[in-house]
Amino acid sequence: MKPSTYISKIMVPVLLAILSFTTKSCTESTPQGKDKMGQQTASYQLPNLLERQGELATTAEWTKTQEAVNTTKEKINSNPQDLPSYIKLAEIFINEARVTGEHGYYYPAILALIEHLETKNPGNEILFRALALKSSVYLSLHQFATAKECATKAVSINPNNAQIYGALVDANVELGNYAEAVTMAEKMMEIRPDLISYTRASYLREIHGDPKGAVEAMNLAVESGYAGYENLAWTRNTLGEIYETYGDIANAEMQYKTALTERPGYPFAIAGLASVEKKKGNTEEAEKLLGQACAIIPEVSFYVDLAYLYKETGRKELADNTTNEVLAMMADDEAKGHVMNLEYAKLYMNLIENYDKALEYAMKEYQIRPMNIDVNKVLAEIYFKKSDLTKAEEHLALAMATNSKNPDLLMIAGQIYMANGNKAAGESFMKQANEANPYLNVNFDKAPEKGLIAKR
Repeated sequence: MKPSTYISKIMVPVLLAILSFTTKSCTESTPQGKDKMGQQTASYQLPNLLERQGELATTAEWTKTQEAVNTTKEKINSNPQDLPSYIKLAEIFINEARVTGEHGYYYPAILALIEHLETKNPGNEILFRALALKSSVYLSLHQFATAKECATKAVSINPNNAQIYGALVDANVELGNYAEAVTMAEKMMEIRPDLISYTRASYLREIHGDPKGAVEAMNLAVESGYAGYENLAWTRNTLGEIYETYGDIANAEMQYKTALTERPGYPFAIAGLASVEKKKGNTEEAEKLLGQACAIIPEVSFYVDLAYLYKETGRKELADNTTNEVLAMMADDEAKGHVMNLEYAKLYMNLIENYDKALEYAMKEYQIRPMNIDVNKVLAEIYFKKSDLTKAEEHLALAMATNSKNPDLLMIAGQIYMANGNKAAGESFMKQANEANPYLNVNFDKAPEKGLIAKR
């Protein structure tokens, strides 16, 4: 089993003036210098577009992006009160962060840009769009409570926008408020059933134990998208991940390959194919594909997957070196405002096997969102590995609160029940897990004090 992370290695340093905005509440504003005519002064400069590297720099999309940024910045510089252009620039940067993986540069820059906009006393329409953008950025930074605060304030301005309810779905899911997330998803679907609403419905169905319904909803999301756009590639890739999670690697592979046909060079689809090849036993091809993905964008999850592959194929030095590189990348993102507790916990548990350190990070996240099923799943597994079966079962109950049928979770449940002496329940969960996904990467050793121990 592997942790899933969406974090970027930072290639370009961010100005300290921009970094100071990353942890502010959505209701705070930071005064910027301006003269009596409201013109920009030297205290704030519009952020620049980072140069793309490698394959991403050769696309027509990159040329259009550069042109759009230049045109938008010219409008702002000629009229600093052109507030819609600030919004447009922020939207371009959000998309660029998704495409290039340079989150650590773009997200603080976007927050600074929006907070500068807020000093210009925008009307409700612009303020709504600014709050929606801030909510999106804070979600990406894993600052979920602040994201919810921004989205809630935006809804108070415009309760008829579907997209803002999507932010509330995401924030409530991450905070463990699952009933509220469902309510927000229903509002979203009532207003506008489209790609972004179907993706939320899919995830909620999956975590509530309906993987078939999750696939159906995600297929509707795919049908609502436009070939070539990044959001459709992401959606199709996510559909592939659902198939893969539940053991259907043929359909997973088909979705990854289709994503690459529609959007050539899409790195997450390349990494998805690497995962499929690894499950087929083709580790050399998996390694090659992961190398290709890493060369396109500096995405931490690709490096994590490489470290796992090196470890599982007995190349300890490569595994250790890659793990250290991942730690450096994560620390860099953390310095830019990205909350990384759960990612650190997974890394220390699975790759480094330092369970005390893993527990330290997992508990930090638990203090923030104690009802989140993913946080409790990680805690259950850490306590299991530390032989604290009482605590393991306590967090397992919270992790299974939504009746998720995720095979990884079912396997962990099986191990914990077996170790606690409930052989019938343990075997039942393990059977369900293996039937749902026969490709689970789990090996078992006998250990008298704990029963069956899974090594990942």
